[in-house]
Amino acid sequence: MPNASMVKPELSIIIPVLNEAAELPALLTHLAHWQQRGAEVVLVDGGSTDQTSDMARDAGFEVVVTSAGRANQMNAGALASHSERLLFLHADTRLPDDADQLLSQAFSSGSAGWGRFDVVIEGRSKMLPVIAALMNWRSRLSGIATGDQALFMTRTLFNKAGGFPEQPLMEDIEISKRLKRISRPICLSHKVTTSGRRWDTRGSWSTILLMWQLRWAYWRGVPTQQLIERYR
Repeated sequence: MPNASMVKPELSIIIPVLNEAAELPALLTHLAHWQQRGAEVVLVDGGSTDQTSDMARDAGFEVVVTSAGRANQMNAGALASHSERLLFLHADTRLPDDADQLLSQAFSSGSAGWGRFDVVIEGRSKMLPVIAALMNWRSRLSGIATGDQALFMTRTLFNKAGGFPEQPLMEDIEISKRLKRISRPICLSHKVTTSGRRWDTRGSWSTILLMWQLRWAYWRGVPTQQLIERYR
């Protein structure tokens, strides 16, 4: 009988983190649910200067430490993980309670090897439901996903796409473009919940305008190193 520790998990959840100590307890509570359901959970610390790594390890989670940069962190997490099915989760995004079952059904459908969830944005702004609806609609129409939508894919497709591009911004857009050349994404109508703090603190309309300006500039070929300065 095989050793339980040698059995590959059915799903690996990879979460890039950086100085998340203040918000980490809520995230770890959420991730504990997935550990209990048999998922492999890998947190990838991009060089935190607070207690993020220690807190996560003390709570029983695997932590990989690498250099900063969300793309680099997610690639490192994928390399350290063991499942054929990968899900990349932002630290302020929460999955539905049956996400593993939804993903199993999606992958088993054979229609594609990658996809994303619809998203709900939580926050004070009354515009957030509209913003989320437009994000979901645009993604479904274009076949391009954002990291807030909890990208998932097979390891085979992840490797075929070359992983996340080593760029400081739009890494989710770029890998979606690469994956789309292979197959259209699975667009799950089930929703993940993400934080609307950027919209709340910077204003809904100004943030919407900034995001569209950045996307337009990226499409025109403006280097991401220039775009990240505007995004911050």
